[in-house]
Amino acid sequence: MYEYDSRVRLTEVDQDQLMTLTGILNAFQDCSTFHSEDLGVGLGYLEERSRMWVLRSWDIRIFSRPKLAERIRVGTWPYAFGKVTGQRNFCLLDAGGNLAACADSDWVYMDTVRMRPVRIEEEVGRIYGTEPQLFLFQEEEAGAAIRIPEDLEKEVPFDIHVWHLDVNHHVNNGQYVQLAGAYLPKDFTVGRMKAEYKKPAVLGDRIYPRVGREGDCFVVLLEDAFGKPYAVIEFGQE
Repeated sequence: MYEYDSRVRLTEVDQDQLMTLTGILNAFQDCSTFHSEDLGVGLGYLEERSRMWVLRSWDIRIFSRPKLAERIRVGTWPYAFGKVTGQRNFCLLDAGGNLAACADSDWVYMDTVRMRPVRIEEEVGRIYGTEPQLFLFQEEEAGAAIRIPEDLEKEVPFDIHVWHLDVNHHVNNGQYVQLAGAYLPKDFTVGRMKAEYKKPAVLGDRIYPRVGREGDCFVVLLEDAFGKPYAVIEFGQE
């Protein structure tokens, strides 16, 4: 497992001084980035080979939310590699060493010139290595596709701006979640979030949101003008 120690920053908390879903997601993204950079297979390595890792899905579970300035530890490890895909787990421990949040994620290795999946180099898998998948995500329902509600309400479209973009010039994975979270009721506390990324949104694209409820979960579709989704986000209260 790769780990780093941190503290909960002011920019990562809500009005109750508790770490937000976005703060947790960003900590996980940072952890996988640090892992790759420290192993020598980070952005520089990928750019030289016209490669990138594209996130296809998140499954994040939150059990408690660390407080402002609390010391935390964030960890990550790959648990499987396919020909063109990789799967990775994450964990966040609070100051007492308790599991505050964890995540499962699915990635695809891409050729940035042809913009298509490409075989993962043997040395990449060897450098990362693998460890067992978190037992929590080995359950039967883990990895199941998000169920789309029958009734969806259209919301006001909005445009993608430069501050939504990441180093790959696409909308950052966390930005989709933050944008979708704006449609949740004010008293809704997220205990689980699942996200499926369908295609990248870029500068100048217009997003057409639709929101619905499936049982105790809220589902947000962020689509283009033709109804094709950029991302589908599900928020639960587990």
